[in-house]
Amino acid sequence: MADVSLDFQMTSSVEQVWKALTDSNILKKWIWKNDFKPVIGEAFQFRSEPNEWWDGIVDGEVLEVEEPYILSYKWASAGETTIITWTLKAESEVATRVHFEQTGFSEQTKATKGALKGAKYSWMNFGEQLKKMLEQ
Repeated sequence: MADVSLDFQMTSSVEQVWKALTDSNILKKWIWKNDFKPVIGEAFQFRSEPNEWWDGIVDGEVLEVEEPYILSYKWASAGETTIITWTLKAESEVATRVHFEQTGFSEQTKATKGALKGAKYSWMNFGEQLKKMLEQ
């Protein structure tokens, strides 16, 4: 079962949403700077501004690519490694349901008050940024 599970409705084609999830230049507009390539086994990094709690770096590795429906990758940051999975479903030519899951948080993190809520909040914000960017 996913530790974080979210659904977003996008008013964009499944191909447009897929591109936003897999194109490095578009990803930096709604997540962070990165060197992402949608190739299984490819290592990548997301880079954000560091702060007192975090170095600003997420190390990743692409695990699954089923264009344009499933994208999965490791998300390793601050001593925690989880799996991110995006599942897209075209509902029409201009509507896509996006399902997001993050799994694999440690028992220690799950037991930390507010940790999963914080992850959910962050991904909800990313999802809203994605939606705004696609609707421009």
